Amino acid sequence: MSRRRDPSLRLNNHFQRKINTRNLRERFLIICEGERTEPNYFRKFPLASKYIKVIGKGYNTVSLVGEAIAEKEANGDGEYDQVWCVFDKDSFSDKDFNEAIALAKKNKIKCAYSNEAFELWYLLHFDYHHAAISRNLYSEKLSERLSCQYKKNAQDMYFTLLDKQKDAIRNAENLLKSYDPHNPAKNNPCTTVHLLIQELLKSGPGFKN
Repeated sequence: MSRRRDPSLRLNNHFQRKINTRNLRERFLIICEGERTEPNYFRKFPLASKYIKVIGKGYNTVSLVGEAIAEKEANGDGEYDQVWCVFDKDSFSDKDFNEAIALAKKNKIKCAYSNEAFELWYLLHFDYHHAAISRNLYSEKLSERLSCQYKKNAQDMYFTLLDKQKDAIRNAENLLKSYDPHNPAKNNPCTTVHLLIQELLKSGPGFKN
C-alpha cells in the first residue's frame, strides 16, 4: 500500500529553501582610494544599501588597505561577507603597490586595482586595450569613445556603460591572462575591477541560489 507524503512537509521544505536562498545574498564593504569617481560608480550598482557599503577615503595603496582593515575590525568580522579595496597604481612605487596587495590578502581583503588608473576599466567597455599609456590620456580616449567630454567624477558612468559590461569583463579577463608571470606593479595596463563586478553580480537583482 503506497504512502501519501504529508503536504505540510513539502510546504515547510519550500519555505526553508526560500529562507536559505535569501540568506546567501552576500554583503559587501568597498573601500575606495578616490573620494568620488569610484564611489559614484559602485554606489549605482543595483544592490540594496543593506548589502553594499561604499566608502571613498582619499587614501592610497598601503594606507588605504590599513583603513580597510580598521573598517573591517570596527564593523566586526561577521558584518560583511566580502571586503574590497579599490585603488590605482598611478605614480606610486612598485614596492608600495605590491605591498598593499599582499597586506590586503594577508587580512582577507580583496583588491580591485588598476594599473595605471580606474578609467582603464571604463575603456575596456569599448575595446581590448593592451598598450600602456599615460594616465593623463585616459580622459581623452574615453571622450572619443563616449562622443562627449568625459568628466572624471560623473555620477552616471555605471548606467552609461551598463550595456557593454559583459564586453568589459571579457576584455579585463583576457588582459589579466596575458601576463605570465603576473606582477601587478609591472603589468601596465591591467585591472582586477572585473573580479569585484562579477562578485557583485552574483548577489545582484538576478541573484539565484
